[in-house]
Amino acid sequence: MDRRKMIGLATAASSAAAAQTPPPARAANLFFKQALPDLQMTGWVANAIEVTYGPGEVSNPHQHAGFVLGYVLEGEVRFQLRGQPERVVRTGEMFYEPPGSVHQVSGNASKTQRARLLALIMAPADIPLTKPA
Repeated sequence: MDRRKMIGLATAASSAAAAQTPPPARAANLFFKQALPDLQMTGWVANAIEVTYGPGEVSNPHQHAGFVLGYVLEGEVRFQLRGQPERVVRTGEMFYEPPGSVHQVSGNASKTQRARLLALIMAPADIPLTKPA
Protein backbone atom coordinates (compact mmCIF):
# COMPACT_ATOMS: atom_id res chain seq x y z
CA MET A 1 0.00 0.00 0.00
CA ASP A 2 1.16 3.50 -0.84
CA ARG A 3 2.69 5.32 2.16
CA ARG A 4 0.39 8.34 1.66
CA LYS A 5 -2.69 6.08 1.72
CA MET A 6 -1.45 4.45 4.93
CA ILE A 7 -0.96 7.84 6.57
CA GLY A 8 -4.41 8.95 5.37
CA LEU A 9 -6.06 5.81 6.79
CA ALA A 10 -4.22 6.19 10.10
CA THR A 11 -5.29 9.83 10.33
CA ALA A 12 -8.94 8.95 9.55
CA ALA A 13 -8.92 6.15 12.16
CA SER A 14 -7.42 8.50 14.75
CA SER A 15 -10.04 11.17 13.97
CA ALA A 16 -12.88 8.64 14.26
CA ALA A 17 -11.57 7.45 17.64
CA ALA A 18 -11.26 11.03 18.90
CA ALA A 19 -14.84 11.78 17.81
CA GLN A 20 -16.08 8.89 19.99
CA THR A 21 -14.15 10.02 23.07
CA PRO A 22 -16.57 11.63 25.54
CA PRO A 23 -15.89 15.26 26.47
CA PRO A 24 -14.28 15.87 29.86
CA ALA A 25 -16.67 16.20 32.79
CA ARG A 26 -17.66 19.76 33.68
CA ALA A 27 -18.32 20.96 37.19
CA ALA A 28 -21.92 22.03 37.68
CA ASN A 29 -23.19 23.61 40.89
CA LEU A 30 -26.88 24.23 41.46
CA PHE A 31 -27.19 27.71 42.97
CA PHE A 32 -30.89 28.45 42.39
CA LYS A 33 -33.97 26.24 42.25
CA GLN A 34 -37.53 27.50 42.08
CA ALA A 35 -40.79 25.61 41.65
CA LEU A 36 -42.75 27.10 38.75
CA PRO A 37 -46.49 27.69 38.58
CA ASP A 38 -48.71 25.03 37.01
CA LEU A 39 -49.70 26.93 33.88
CA GLN A 40 -50.72 26.23 30.34
CA MET A 41 -48.17 28.27 28.41
CA THR A 42 -49.65 28.12 24.92
CA GLY A 43 -48.96 31.45 23.25
CA TRP A 44 -46.34 32.46 25.82
CA VAL A 45 -42.86 33.70 25.01
CA ALA A 46 -39.60 34.06 26.92
CA ASN A 47 -38.27 37.63 27.04
CA ALA A 48 -34.72 38.44 28.18
CA ILE A 49 -34.36 42.06 29.26
CA GLU A 50 -31.28 43.79 30.65
CA VAL A 51 -32.15 46.43 33.26
CA THR A 52 -29.55 49.01 34.32
CA TYR A 53 -30.02 51.19 37.40
CA GLY A 54 -27.85 54.24 37.92
CA PRO A 55 -26.60 55.02 41.43
CA GLY A 56 -29.59 55.21 43.80
CA GLU A 57 -32.12 54.76 40.96
CA VAL A 58 -35.39 52.91 41.69
CA SER A 59 -38.44 51.75 39.73
CA ASN A 60 -42.04 52.47 40.64
CA PRO A 61 -44.08 49.51 41.95
CA HIS A 62 -45.15 47.32 39.02
CA GLN A 63 -46.41 43.91 37.92
CA HIS A 64 -45.28 41.65 35.10
CA ALA A 65 -47.58 39.72 32.79
CA GLY A 66 -46.20 36.30 33.72
CA PHE A 67 -43.41 35.13 35.98
CA VAL A 68 -39.88 36.45 36.26
CA LEU A 69 -36.48 34.95 36.94
CA GLY A 70 -33.94 37.67 37.66
CA TYR A 71 -30.15 37.41 37.75
CA VAL A 72 -27.99 40.26 39.05
CA LEU A 73 -25.15 40.85 36.60
CA GLU A 74 -23.45 43.71 38.44
CA GLY A 75 -23.87 45.52 41.75
CA GLU A 76 -26.61 45.06 44.32
CA VAL A 77 -30.35 45.36 43.75
CA ARG A 78 -33.02 46.15 46.33
CA PHE A 79 -35.90 43.69 45.89
CA GLN A 80 -39.28 43.35 47.54
CA LEU A 81 -42.53 41.70 46.54
CA ARG A 82 -45.70 42.99 48.22
CA GLY A 83 -46.21 41.17 51.51
CA GLN A 84 -42.58 40.05 51.78
CA PRO A 85 -39.57 41.66 53.47
CA GLU A 86 -37.18 43.76 51.41
CA ARG A 87 -33.82 42.16 50.65
CA VAL A 88 -30.68 42.90 48.66
CA VAL A 89 -29.81 40.63 45.75
CA ARG A 90 -26.10 40.72 44.92
CA THR A 91 -24.04 40.02 41.80
CA GLY A 92 -24.45 36.36 40.82
CA GLU A 93 -27.66 35.86 42.82
CA MET A 94 -31.18 35.30 41.48
CA PHE A 95 -34.74 36.14 42.41
CA TYR A 96 -38.20 34.93 41.36
CA GLU A 97 -41.49 36.77 40.90
CA PRO A 98 -44.61 34.57 40.61
CA PRO A 99 -47.45 35.54 38.26
CA GLY A 100 -49.64 38.32 39.63
CA SER A 101 -47.13 39.49 42.23
CA VAL A 102 -46.45 43.18 42.78
CA HIS A 103 -42.79 44.14 42.59
CA GLN A 104 -43.03 46.72 45.36
CA VAL A 105 -39.32 47.68 45.53
CA SER A 106 -36.80 47.40 42.71
CA GLY A 107 -33.74 49.58 42.64
CA ASN A 108 -30.04 50.05 43.04
CA ALA A 109 -28.79 49.49 46.59
CA SER A 110 -25.72 51.67 45.92
CA LYS A 111 -25.66 55.46 45.84
CA THR A 112 -22.32 55.47 43.96
CA GLN A 113 -22.22 52.57 41.46
CA ARG A 114 -24.59 51.22 38.85
CA ALA A 115 -26.42 47.90 39.07
CA ARG A 116 -27.47 45.63 36.21
CA LEU A 117 -29.77 42.65 36.11
CA LEU A 118 -31.09 40.23 33.52
CA ALA A 119 -34.85 39.70 33.79
CA LEU A 120 -36.24 36.60 32.09
CA ILE A 121 -39.96 37.27 31.80
CA MET A 122 -42.12 34.35 30.67
CA ALA A 123 -45.45 35.79 29.65
CA PRO A 124 -48.29 35.68 27.12
CA ALA A 125 -47.08 37.07 23.78
CA ASP A 126 -49.98 39.45 23.22
CA ILE A 127 -49.99 41.62 26.37
CA PRO A 128 -47.56 44.25 27.73
CA LEU A 129 -44.78 42.82 29.89
CA THR A 130 -45.06 45.44 32.63
CA LYS A 131 -47.87 47.55 34.09
CA PRO A 132 -48.00 49.94 37.06
CA ALA A 133 -49.17 48.41 40.33
